[in-house]
Amino acid sequence: MTLPEAVATLPCWHGTPSGERLSGGLSNEIWKVTDDAGTHVVRLGRDYPFHHVDRAREVMTARAAHAAGFGPEVRYATPGVMVTAFIEARTWEAEDLRANPERVARLLSDFHSQMAAGISGAAFLFWPFHVVRDYARTLRGTRHESVTPPLLALSDEMERAQVPLPIVFGHHDLLPANFLDDTHRIWLIDYEYAGFGTALFDLAGAAANAEMPPDATEALLTTYFASRPDPALFRAFDAMQVAALLRETLWAYVSDLNLSAPGVDYLAYAAENRARLDAALSAYRNRWGTE
Repeated sequence: MTLPEAVATLPCWHGTPSGERLSGGLSNEIWKVTDDAGTHVVRLGRDYPFHHVDRAREVMTARAAHAAGFGPEVRYATPGVMVTAFIEARTWEAEDLRANPERVARLLSDFHSQMAAGISGAAFLFWPFHVVRDYARTLRGTRHESVTPPLLALSDEMERAQVPLPIVFGHHDLLPANFLDDTHRIWLIDYEYAGFGTALFDLAGAAANAEMPPDATEALLTTYFASRPDPALFRAFDAMQVAALLRETLWAYVSDLNLSAPGVDYLAYAAENRARLDAALSAYRNRWGTE
């Protein structure tokens, strides 16, 4: 496959590069490239202020993640481009997350406790309820404005269910495809939304994106917190699952207005996440009722 000029002409190659486009990116163009020095992954993506994505911050975080042993090596970076080592590993599916709650909990505990030491520059805060409010502002006056009022009200309710927890440095985009398993360890990739926040968003995001059943979510939380959580923490976690899917639904509507990736139907992705949101909300209401 012919590489695009933006990839083929990068000054980091040794010899003549060749490669193929990788599928799966919802907002970035991704290429697997081989040259005389080995195999690499190239991510092409500009800053996305409407998604709070800053590529310089992403590169800094990816380098910190590699130094801490969680992510692949960053081999080259320039505005709009990041080249990392290619890892021979299997990309997880939702069933892998469902089957490995304790393993995921231990990975996230290590990530949350170790990453902050390698982060430089101004601190970036990821609070999903702020993101939801900002997405709603972005959608005002657009064809998707009508979806926001009930989702904003729901977000406010789920925010009121949260409990105080220590601030940690989180990943905040734990889709199954962002876990790579090389049989020896799990790697995390894609650090666009990484920043300081609550551990519950990573835990709830991983659970919600994989549609974990109750026994798996209990194992996830009990392993992460080293004891069975009390009812208030369980409720906050269930509320955060709703919030994670609510945020992902609005992410899709904002993306429909601002992004265009080959083969990606953002409205279909919104509908998929809205169906998961409705299911998570039904489970929340059955367990905890209303305010």
